[in-house]
Amino acid sequence: MQKPNMFEAKKRDRKAIIKEEYKTDPKYKNIGNGLKYTVKTYGCQMNEHDSENIKAMLEEMSFTEEEDYEKADLVILNTCAIRENAHNKVFGLLGRLKHQKEENPNLIIGLCGCMAQEESVVEELSSKYKFVDIIFGTHNIHELPSILNKSLLKHAQEIEVYSIEGNLVENMPVRRDSKYKAWVNIMYGCDKFCTYCIVPYTRGRQRSRMPEDILNEVKKLKEDNYQEVTLLGQNVNAYGKDLDINYSMANLLEDVAKIGINRIRFVTSHPWDFNDEMIDVIAKYPNIMPYIHLPLQSGSDRILKLMGRKYTKASYLELFDKLKAKVKNVSITTDIIVGFPNETEEDFKETLDVVDYCKYDSAFTFIFSPRVGTPAAKMVDNVTLEEKETRLQRLNEVVNKYSKENNLKYLDKIVPVLLENVSEKNAEYLAGYTDTMKLVNVKAPKEYLGKIVNVKITDVKTWSLDGELVEVNLTNDEKNI
Repeated sequence: MQKPNMFEAKKRDRKAIIKEEYKTDPKYKNIGNGLKYTVKTYGCQMNEHDSENIKAMLEEMSFTEEEDYEKADLVILNTCAIRENAHNKVFGLLGRLKHQKEENPNLIIGLCGCMAQEESVVEELSSKYKFVDIIFGTHNIHELPSILNKSLLKHAQEIEVYSIEGNLVENMPVRRDSKYKAWVNIMYGCDKFCTYCIVPYTRGRQRSRMPEDILNEVKKLKEDNYQEVTLLGQNVNAYGKDLDINYSMANLLEDVAKIGINRIRFVTSHPWDFNDEMIDVIAKYPNIMPYIHLPLQSGSDRILKLMGRKYTKASYLELFDKLKAKVKNVSITTDIIVGFPNETEEDFKETLDVVDYCKYDSAFTFIFSPRVGTPAAKMVDNVTLEEKETRLQRLNEVVNKYSKENNLKYLDKIVPVLLENVSEKNAEYLAGYTDTMKLVNVKAPKEYLGKIVNVKITDVKTWSLDGELVEVNLTNDEKNI
């Protein structure tokens, strides 16, 4: 049994990163014969991609996927620790799974991801949730087959969570959720240690993959006719800073663009590491999408300093202006936290000022959620929950206004859309995204799935667009929004 330790997780001693190659062990091949699995994923794109790896390993063990967890023989919850709401959802589902296991004692329940890296969570699971069979962390996803096997042999809870800086495991099997767009990890972990954020503790130190490994993965995706790749990392702009090869995110973006895949995106960015060289590369290559997610978190210099964000309101706006000036038709979205400990009304108004200036295409907005073990969780906070909720509502009203205004610019315009799936609204419609990451619903036959098509926007909503197929070649003027 190996439980997490937050103190150990914080250490950064810069030992050499160990690079491992994943190897499928044939002795686990038949563990899942005749059994069904469900993987429930919470949180960020990194978790989504981790779940693709988990699914592939389970299918190598002969499990078959079942969408309805109530019909599954194995349920794995891949969890997120970034906000209290995510915790509550997971523990709520565990309560339902407990009843399911009482009816079916052979049900296997697993929990992994960032919550598994938290001491308090694992202590609670080991004392009050003994019906959870396996618990593993973010550093040893590749050990799932052996962890599952141990639990089945011992008929006991198996906890294997490492609090380490982290290694790199290449050639993990992957069962991608889409045939048209793919996640590609370029790095793991984070060394920024923003005072409110638990990610450096749950994901380990920054570890960049070698360029050749990333580029080979993208080349293979292009050969397999994928239309879009998203380069993933907790702070992609810092890619390569931990390598001794003088190779940056700008270099990587350019090399990926040269492979010729139709669409390239990247998340998540930190304003601190977003440099001019990177902006120039984005502007240069038409297959790097004009969409940037640029977290603000707060518009107050005082709060930004308390958050440990290492930039100011002025430097953020300078970066924003450069992106708008250099990247044609760029769409910019953001993250904002309200109610950080001791945020004043004046601090909050500074945030509103930035939103009024930037007029973001959209924003993910949250009330501050203290994470055990982070510095911000220990800060004295004199802002009431009622005030925080009021500020969130005020912020969302402004954000929604600009989202609608930005979407209105698309009305009657013709835009390229990658059609990815059947619309949730209407089975006769397909849904996809523009190059600027606008959700579009289009009446189209299913044979258009996986194609980038021209769509004329006919109706505009706050969060999505409706359109119709147009069989034309776009001119540069028509592409301008």
